Amino acid sequence: MFKDSLTRRRLLSHTLASGGVAGASYLGLTRELSAQASGTAAQAEGPKLKIYDDNWMRRENCDIHLIEWLDQQRITDAAIYHFGTGGHHHVGIECAKPERRSSVFGITASPQEYENYVKLVTGRPEVLRYYNVVFGDIYLLNEKLLPTFDVVTLFHLCEFRGPQTDAYGGLTDLAVTNLLTDKTRPGGHILFYTGSFAFEPAKVVIAQWEKQRRVERVGEYKSVLVYRKAA
Repeated sequence: MFKDSLTRRRLLSHTLASGGVAGASYLGLTRELSAQASGTAAQAEGPKLKIYDDNWMRRENCDIHLIEWLDQQRITDAAIYHFGTGGHHHVGIECAKPERRSSVFGITASPQEYENYVKLVTGRPEVLRYYNVVFGDIYLLNEKLLPTFDVVTLFHLCEFRGPQTDAYGGLTDLAVTNLLTDKTRPGGHILFYTGSFAFEPAKVVIAQWEKQRRVERVGEYKSVLVYRKAA
C-alpha cells in the first residue's frame, strides 16, 4: 500500500512538473494528493476567511434612514460606499432609481447575500449600472482598489471582527474607518448606525478616529450618526 502510494506521488510530481494538468486528472488522483505533490498542501491549511453565514432579509432602520437622509439632503448622483448590503439590497435598489441615480459600491461577507445580488441584477440589469457588490472582508480592504466616495456608511463597525481576522492579518476597525475616510472627498460624509448591537465599542473607535482625522460631527438623522470630512 505504502509503495503504491509513493509511486503515485512520484508519478504525479513528474506530471505536474511537465505541465500535465490533464494527465493528473486522467490518473484519477485526489486533490489532496495533487496538493502534496506540488507542495501546496501546507499553504491550503492556513486560516480561513471569516464569513457571515446567513442571509439578512429584514430591512434595518439604518438602510431605511440612509435613503431618507439622502433625500432630505437632496443628495443625488453620488458615489457611496456601503458596508453590509443585506440580502434585500435595499440601499442599492433605491439609489438606482431615476430620482436618485447614486452609484453604490457595496460589500458583504455573506455568500447568500451575494447570491441574492447576482439574482437581482441578472433580472434587473438597470440596477447593475448603479449598484456593484463585492463578496469580501472589509478588514482586507486594499486602498489601491478603491475610488473616491461622497458618502461612506460604516453601519456595522465592530460587529464582525474577531480572532480569526487577526489570524489572516485583517485591519482593525479604526484602520478601516481611517482608510475609508481617506477615500472620502473633502466635504463628504461618513455615517454610523446608533442602533447597531456593537455601537458601544464603535463609539470608542469613533472617539479615536475623531482625533486622527479632520472630521466634524454634523448630528443625527433618526438612527444614523452623521459626520462630515473637513474641506
